[in-house]
Amino acid sequence: MNMIEIIEKKRDKKELSKEEIEYFITAYTKNQVTDYQAAALIMAIYLNGMTDEETTNLTLAMAHSGEVLDLSTLGEVIVDKHSTGGVGDKVSLILLPLVSSLGVPVAKMSGRGLGFTGGTVDKLESIPGYQTAIEMNQFVKSVQQIGISMISQTLNLAPADKKLYALRDSISCVESIPLIASSIMSKKIASGTQKIVLDVTVGKGAFMKNREEARKLSNTMIQIGKLANRETVCVLTNMNEPLGYAVGNSLEVIEAVRFLRGAMPEDLKQVVLELGAYMIQLANKGKNLEENKKCLLKNIENGKAYHKFMEMVQNQGGDISYIEDLEKLPKARLVEPIYSEEDGYVQEMNSKEIGKLAGMLGAGREKKEDLVDPSVGIVLTKKVADRVEKNEVLAYVYANDKNKLREAKARLQVIVRVSNVAVQKEKTIWEIIK
Repeated sequence: MNMIEIIEKKRDKKELSKEEIEYFITAYTKNQVTDYQAAALIMAIYLNGMTDEETTNLTLAMAHSGEVLDLSTLGEVIVDKHSTGGVGDKVSLILLPLVSSLGVPVAKMSGRGLGFTGGTVDKLESIPGYQTAIEMNQFVKSVQQIGISMISQTLNLAPADKKLYALRDSISCVESIPLIASSIMSKKIASGTQKIVLDVTVGKGAFMKNREEARKLSNTMIQIGKLANRETVCVLTNMNEPLGYAVGNSLEVIEAVRFLRGAMPEDLKQVVLELGAYMIQLANKGKNLEENKKCLLKNIENGKAYHKFMEMVQNQGGDISYIEDLEKLPKARLVEPIYSEEDGYVQEMNSKEIGKLAGMLGAGREKKEDLVDPSVGIVLTKKVADRVEKNEVLAYVYANDKNKLREAKARLQVIVRVSNVAVQKEKTIWEIIK
């Protein structure tokens, strides 16, 4: 097969065959295709798009470019949840122990944060002793024994995706629906999941800036799921402001634990219940979504979800005394408030800018090798549309560096906009696509 002919074919808006796509992915993964040839093909895909069948074939080729996890030994339907990324997104920490407490097995491999979005692994690792890098047999054994394990992506899953993502980033071809969809779905298929619930975040702090683009992405991923025999549901959620109140690793663990104890911020509660209801439905544990939500709430009220979280932490080497007494978790040396300079209403709190600010404080990373500071971040006290009085606290900044603290306070004062015009609170759940 000839790589130049494949490039020419896509350049001329023709459909690539399954064999041509597999040839490209295999050869590129093995370094038998140069970066400049791969870049030419990716640019042609970016400009000319792909059919559903092409996108599915690309997804499957990427999924099988490395190891593929077989979870069939668990003997049950495995449902995975994935978020397209956001700020203050501690949903997995809450939702996965919660659905596990209802008998849905959870075998979750998560990533680390990069850029302005946080990563579940970084949050889990802010719990002293918690091991995210464990052997695959122990991972499966944990799910068999206690119904849940949450680890880092230690396997060589979808290596073609890693190479292609780095290439797309370097040639400004990130924002392509077929390429985004195949990237997400290839990792889900490689991780052994059978059914998928996707939290497609939309807004200022999300990959998809508007609902039209989010719908396109969702429909493409659902179509891939159908052709790959993976039932998929997409829940479009609002990411114009951070989810919940805390942004930062140990700060988000604290908010997640408090949620499992019953202190549930409304927007976070809506996302957890919506995603959870669909996970239960896809796992064949309950057909009625509203009844599923009641079951989820019941297991928060009776403490079963909180105890499942504790069981998971202890099972993976974490010191549960830090969960029992949240004051023991890593805390920043410097904690200072910012105040409203006027009476009025919160107009906007751009989640991307708040995420970047938390990253500047040390809660995120620009490169994969960067270390994160688990103790720093931002805790908001208000949400968009909330009424505020002059000199009322809008947020607290947690820092370990005086200069960064000063900069963060000044920038946050601008990011959280207050005026005397009342605004309507936006919906948290925008749409369900399945």
